[in-house]
Amino acid sequence: MAGLINFEDEKEVKQFLDNLGVEYSYQCHREKDPEGCQRLADYLEGVKKNYEATAQILKHNCETHGHGESCYKLGAYYVAGKGGLTPCLKTAYSCFQQSCKADGKKSVDACHNVGLLAHDGRAMDNGPDAGAAREYYEKACAGGFAPSCFNLSALFIKGSPGQEKNMPLALQYAMRACELGHVWGCSNASRMYKLGDGTPKDDQKAEDLKNRAKELHGQQNERQLKFGE
Repeated sequence: MAGLINFEDEKEVKQFLDNLGVEYSYQCHREKDPEGCQRLADYLEGVKKNYEATAQILKHNCETHGHGESCYKLGAYYVAGKGGLTPCLKTAYSCFQQSCKADGKKSVDACHNVGLLAHDGRAMDNGPDAGAAREYYEKACAGGFAPSCFNLSALFIKGSPGQEKNMPLALQYAMRACELGHVWGCSNASRMYKLGDGTPKDDQKAEDLKNRAKELHGQQNERQLKFGE
């Protein structure tokens, strides 16, 4: 059939990929299409392995168009110092913030990353900022990102300057993390019901949650085994 690519023909595949690069470059530079720029960045990174060029396209697409996925990837590049960029967690923090606010397909991940950097203080002038961490974890948790729900639970269990301990809220977020399939969310919630920490004691709920944690742990091990086979 006309138009089909014979992927066993190396020359044909190379021509196909080269044509894609030309098309994405046109979309980005001539049509000024943010999605085209993101496709070009993915192409340069995944096909050409040209990380310096990828970094420049991501930077352009984030700064000029505010493209959420490009801002997220640019943040990751700044964390790792990839593509010739100087590692800078403050710049990464800013990129992740922009991605979080953009509500794109990587916004939830970006919100979580902002929370992490605020939580441990690495990107903050005055050290850890529990208030900012909570704000961004809450956004990610609301988007169904289990690690953010779990981190919120831990934040309320430990307490910190600017964020008092709150065991009922800690349980609430541990339960949400558990519902989303987070092993340690289930484990912490089980322990809290067992001890009556932030809630009346409930041995049956504690046992059910412990069993759920064991089930999730088994599923994770099974996935890892299959992946390694």
